[in-house]
Amino acid sequence: MKIVFLDAKTIGDDMDLSGFASLGEVIEYDFSTAQQARERAKEADVIVVNKVEMNEQTLGDAEHLKLICVTATGTNNLDKNYLKQRGIAWRNVAGYSTEIVTQHTFAMLFYLLEKLPYYDEYVKSEKYVGDIMFSHFAKPFHELNGMTYGIIGLGNIGRRVADIAKAFGCKVIYYSTSGRNSQPGYERVEWNELLRRSDIVSVHAPLDENTKGLMNKDAFSKMKKSAIFLNLGRGPIVVEQDLADALNKGEIAAAGLDVLTVEPMSPKNPLRTIKDSTKLLITPHIGWASVEARTRLMNIVLEQIKDYMRENPSA
Repeated sequence: MKIVFLDAKTIGDDMDLSGFASLGEVIEYDFSTAQQARERAKEADVIVVNKVEMNEQTLGDAEHLKLICVTATGTNNLDKNYLKQRGIAWRNVAGYSTEIVTQHTFAMLFYLLEKLPYYDEYVKSEKYVGDIMFSHFAKPFHELNGMTYGIIGLGNIGRRVADIAKAFGCKVIYYSTSGRNSQPGYERVEWNELLRRSDIVSVHAPLDENTKGLMNKDAFSKMKKSAIFLNLGRGPIVVEQDLADALNKGEIAAAGLDVLTVEPMSPKNPLRTIKDSTKLLITPHIGWASVEARTRLMNIVLEQIKDYMRENPSA
């Protein structure tokens, strides 16, 4: 069996992939363009991939291909109809990053809520050295306890965020993007009510026809001027120009993003012009990427390949 990693760099150089060698020949490529992928997939029995598009263009010459393992939860890069026509199985990984995405959500929140960039700079600029008063709190901040925490998408991650927000003393409300999901223990509200009531609005939803562009000019205009917005779902859920306008006009207080519409960040992204870190925090899609989560991810992928081999011994 030949196992080909098309974009191994996306899971990190620190991951131990030696377990895959016990299953067959392993070939690792740091990154692959569509043209490179077509050539590199030719002899593959199994492809392990994160972001490379898997379709007729990239897989047309892969006559031996039996299984594609996506090192992520999202499968937007798979042409599932084409794979079905070819009889190529695919697997993705869910649940591996729940703890770290939840942790990153609150790391971003507290950074913005407590105005930490301002206070860090105040001390590092040595303004605190020899100051008159023992304490400096020129940038007012508030307790999370007692706030209303609004969650868009109460799946595994959203539920974990809800539980921790509740432990901090928040009133948790949520909006179901599909309109079908109900989660016991938390108050489900309509869209406009979530925007109107929430002190924090936190996105943990997938990208689909219900969520693309959901956070737009109209949505931001309905939020509290003191509200903090967080997106740890998918970039295109937010209309970035509308968010930039809302921040610049003071329609909301601050935003924290771990995902963008175009990644890496486009030179044309309107959020590039906002340099005030008390108002905007952007991290480069790292919410999933703790060492533990990536290790868990690759262990799951390894087991998926083993399971496929056991279930298809003649493949």
